[in-house]
Amino acid sequence: MAETERARETPHELALLAGGPRAAVVVAVVALHLRGAVEPGARNTVVAVDNEAGRALPPLPTQDDDLDVPAELRVPYLESAVYRRLHGPCHVRELLRDPDVRWAVATLRTGLAETGMVSPPALGTTRAARRRLEVLRTACPVPASRDGLSDEEQLLAVALHGQAALRVAVPRFALRTGLTPRVRLRHKRSLRHFIPTSGGSAGGYTGPHYCGGEFCGGGSGGGCGGGGGCGGGGD
Repeated sequence: MAETERARETPHELALLAGGPRAAVVVAVVALHLRGAVEPGARNTVVAVDNEAGRALPPLPTQDDDLDVPAELRVPYLESAVYRRLHGPCHVRELLRDPDVRWAVATLRTGLAETGMVSPPALGTTRAARRRLEVLRTACPVPASRDGLSDEEQLLAVALHGQAALRVAVPRFALRTGLTPRVRLRHKRSLRHFIPTSGGSAGGYTGPHYCGGEFCGGGSGGGCGGGGGCGGGGD
């Protein structure tokens, strides 16, 4: 993760380049969580925590299309907008409906346009930005563990690798807030025992057979065959 020290863009900006506005908002939410400013709410929501980390965020200025936002305030404004919206429980997908959050994301995009990472009029990602992301993803692969990673390194991993990094950096938070999907295990179908309608075992399947704790399949012939266990074979 030494490459993080040479990253020109913030994780929030890199997420915007890599995954669009929602990805940038996710990084902002994770950044607030790492500082203890937000926590999981009920039913896959996120909610703000009234503490010093939240109160330290700058107040948002009066929105103005011509407002020249200093580069050093673009990320704090995004986090502040997200934090303010989360004073009530909210799904992450709903954050981009908030006008303040949309405005703050737009200021990030404006900054990226100034450095040639996005191009007008549609503000799409430029070839230089795509090369930049490729270089960073190669230099900073998905970490195997969050142990020893700084908050900035965790955020960079989330920005570059999305859900794969969320599962490493903030697995419980991501799961409880719906940032990563729950994995549903398929229930194994129980083995059914078929009882023959006529007496005896000839011609009828009597269900699975077990010999010395091993499953040996059974079958119409019944039994395990031979005196040495379940049909031989070590594998």
